[in-house]
Amino acid sequence: MAKRTRVIRVDPDAPQVAAIAIAGRAIRAGGLVAFPTETVYGLGANAFDAAAVAAIFAAKGRPAHDPLIVHIAHMDQLTQVARQIPPLAADLARRYWPGPLTLVLKKSERVPANLTAGLDTVAVRLPDHAVALALLQAAAVPIAAPSANQFSRPSPTSAQHVIDDLRERVDVVLDGGATPIGVESTILSLVDERPRVLRPGGIVVEALRASVPDLAYEPIFFAEDDNAAPAPGTMLRHYSPRARVILFSGEDDAEVYAAMRAEIARHEGVGLLACAADAAEFADLDIAVERLGANADEAARRLFAALRALDQQGMDCILARAPAKAGLGLAVWDRLLRAAVGSLVVV
Repeated sequence: MAKRTRVIRVDPDAPQVAAIAIAGRAIRAGGLVAFPTETVYGLGANAFDAAAVAAIFAAKGRPAHDPLIVHIAHMDQLTQVARQIPPLAADLARRYWPGPLTLVLKKSERVPANLTAGLDTVAVRLPDHAVALALLQAAAVPIAAPSANQFSRPSPTSAQHVIDDLRERVDVVLDGGATPIGVESTILSLVDERPRVLRPGGIVVEALRASVPDLAYEPIFFAEDDNAAPAPGTMLRHYSPRARVILFSGEDDAEVYAAMRAEIARHEGVGLLACAADAAEFADLDIAVERLGANADEAARRLFAALRALDQQGMDCILARAPAKAGLGLAVWDRLLRAAVGSLVVV
């Protein structure tokens, strides 16, 4: 049955108490609340309520084998959702929480099986956003929250993106404006022999390696018909617009530009995602261009909105150049490759 979605504008730095109270009551009653974090908007429900968790999957059209992230308000809640917490987890939490780092730990018995896709592990983070933290405090329970979008679509970085995807599927949308980072949290597993990054994100791998010298990272690409994914955001097809995305990679600028121009000539409705320098190379063409800015931080902030903007213009094909895999560029590269469903042209 369709819900009557209530959209409430809130101050992102000092959210109004009355608005947060409404959203907190919705969570406690088993409802769904979309809310901003420092990364993207989340679709939240009571993490201890299996029926509410199931409603997240239903609203998003998310496959049951793709686990969710649990958000907590303070360190005291960590033992409610996780067990056998290693000392490294506490060290990383002191350094990076609140912030865009998700830790994969052994799950508590209180966490329902559908939240973790039947796995014995749970992904947990403490977000760094005043609205998210206020909601967690008001709800007084940990909140399960994947991105607040239709499954496999570009993640939402504004309340309008949430409304576009989930209107009448969510009870409350807390509109706190644009999210500041724009890509999801880094997911770090602490249940393997070596600490392992399962998804690059808002905490860059270089910084983590300074704290965890033996850190491992290899990209993970799960098909939709595989068994339970080890973490959210590891499906091959993810963050995808309706248009086909083709990603180009190469060291020689002229060769990359030539390959992209040849692809543009093959299509009618072509959109381009480009950094400032690359965009200038295509200024003579009559094509839709979404600029991602001058650096990886700007690209991360603008990426999902740019993909959605080109979709809204009815593009059949979107071309992009793979960024350098350094800093936040690694997270942008990961999101673009999944948006392209692995369609990478190496020049």
